Amino acid sequence: MMPENNLFPPEGLRPPAVYTLSDLKAAAESGDILEGTVQRCDTSHTLHLSLNGIAARMPRQEVTAPWISGASRDIAVLSRVGKQTCFTVSNVCSDGKGAPVALLSRRLAQEKAMDFFLEHLEPGMVLTCRVTRLEPFGAFVDVGCGIVAMLPIEHISVSRISHPKERFREGQKILAAVWSIDRETRRITMTHRELLGTWMENASRFAPGETVRGIVRSVKEYGSFIELAPNLSGLADTREGLLPGDGVSVFIKSIRPERMKVKLQVIEKLPPAAGPEPLQYQITDGRLDRWVYSPPNYEKPPVETDFTAPCP
Repeated sequence: MMPENNLFPPEGLRPPAVYTLSDLKAAAESGDILEGTVQRCDTSHTLHLSLNGIAARMPRQEVTAPWISGASRDIAVLSRVGKQTCFTVSNVCSDGKGAPVALLSRRLAQEKAMDFFLEHLEPGMVLTCRVTRLEPFGAFVDVGCGIVAMLPIEHISVSRISHPKERFREGQKILAAVWSIDRETRRITMTHRELLGTWMENASRFAPGETVRGIVRSVKEYGSFIELAPNLSGLADTREGLLPGDGVSVFIKSIRPERMKVKLQVIEKLPPAAGPEPLQYQITDGRLDRWVYSPPNYEKPPVETDFTAPCP
């Protein structure tokens, strides 16, 4: 199995390709989606590409499908310069001097991708995504051909973070599952935390008596919550001078699955990490119907995600 959007990958994730003139003419006939790097945007907001030395143009109205948020803004065009951009080939003609020119449309590529998504995507399906923008409320991710979906901050991980930049960086390739899809408005919302593993899958990487690195996520009067992994946190006794975001070394005192508790002791503060920790996915493809985070012997009602239930 593989992620459900493999036919329409996010921009920048297609294998590099060198196109010949016959390739471009064949693509104009077949409607296949190709990708290249935009070199410049002229005063009429036409984008220009060079496809293996063959000139290519993408008129302003062909840059972004009109139903994509912000499509009418100039930045939607200007921001394509220097970036990998998908397209279909509308026509291959002459520039008037005998040289070939390919006319391109990103809009048509996006229409093809969205038509496929509206027909085939269902909640729980795993997609390959590319992070395009980080905001305090969540991350925007390209789910295919520049179609952007929302990944709310509360769906990024079980361990709470104050900003998505603590988990992702712009341009990063990630996996995420469809949380909801509104076919009328063409809006897709994603979730990420289910792919990072259950409490037991994460806790099994640690053992009482070990000392490991952690990140302070919140500081309370009764102690500090320390993240050991994106889907696993423990509680350490109160210690002065700790702030959210601090790196620390912690001694693992106990791990109790029946209460879903990890008891920690802070050893010392550590220098800050260079960036977000690499993500370890437990689920990489297919479709989820129900995901249970809590252990089987958990004393309280299960902590779970039901992808078959209507979204709130």
